[in-house]
Amino acid sequence: MKQPILALVMTAILLGGCSTPQPEHFYTLSGGADAQPAKPVKYYVEVLAVSVPQQVSRNQFVVTAPSGRIELLEQQRWAGPLAGEIGQALSTAVTNELGAIDVFRTPHPDNLPVYRISTNVQRFESVMGQYALIDAVWSVRQLASNKVVTCRTIANEKVGAGYDELVLGHRRAVGRIAADTASVVRGFDGGNAACPAA
Repeated sequence: MKQPILALVMTAILLGGCSTPQPEHFYTLSGGADAQPAKPVKYYVEVLAVSVPQQVSRNQFVVTAPSGRIELLEQQRWAGPLAGEIGQALSTAVTNELGAIDVFRTPHPDNLPVYRISTNVQRFESVMGQYALIDAVWSVRQLASNKVVTCRTIANEKVGAGYDELVLGHRRAVGRIAADTASVVRGFDGGNAACPAA
């Protein structure tokens, strides 16, 4: 009787040792944008480091089930820390939108106005097959005058099934925040800087 049991145990150990680990998949918020034609540079911007809520400040995807349960996904990861991913995506989108150069921590000539952009992400929600949401409070400061406009954008994007759809939804949300930010920069240029209408 002992030999069959021992054989079963050994088989289970061997099968367990042969199981292949699940592959990890990496995603970025800054990729996939269409190439933009070159625009004359009218502005310099400084897109400062973005802050995100502690519970999503990690490389792994943090998704919310419809029941409200939070799940940490080890195999689905951002290419870098989430705050850095959002910051890079915002910088790319804002500079494309304005034809600007991001000169954060970079020496630059004084011939163009500089606008400092600060972003505090208050909610970053991912609900599979339903929506991708970014709720951000952000400000644009005109460095020459030290005038500042502070606004809030709640970008809630519907998404289809799958992780690719979820990432695309968050990219669209970042794009909405960038478009709102760019509109304030243009407003400073025209003398009527104000938060975009909701």
